[in-house]
Amino acid sequence: MRPKTIFGEFFKKKRVEKGLTLRSFCLKNGFDPGNISKMERGLLVPPSSRDKLEIYAKALGLKPGSADWVEFFDRAAACKGEIPLEIMSDSQLVEKLPLIFRTIRGKRVTDKQLEELAELIRKS
Repeated sequence: MRPKTIFGEFFKKKRVEKGLTLRSFCLKNGFDPGNISKMERGLLVPPSSRDKLEIYAKALGLKPGSADWVEFFDRAAACKGEIPLEIMSDSQLVEKLPLIFRTIRGKRVTDKQLEELAELIRKS
């Protein structure tokens, strides 16, 4: 999966699961089909506005707080090269981000560091 399509593919999957064509989805919700199509194909990044993202999420039938809701916003942030706001607002998690990045890159981290990270995630 290309980084630019991580959001759009999820968006399209959820739209299709509702049984809606691009045109019917846009007509029903008052969206521009050209923009939604570009977003689904990764040619247009997700909107920066949290309010606009919420409008899209609700139109897709995502329930606030559900796993799909969180994934929708996480994918939007990832597509834009951002770290989700919920993570950035937690100073303990921000402090652990370099550890996560090293782990992702395959660098060796200590067992103690991993335990501390796991404990922090459990508490969140």
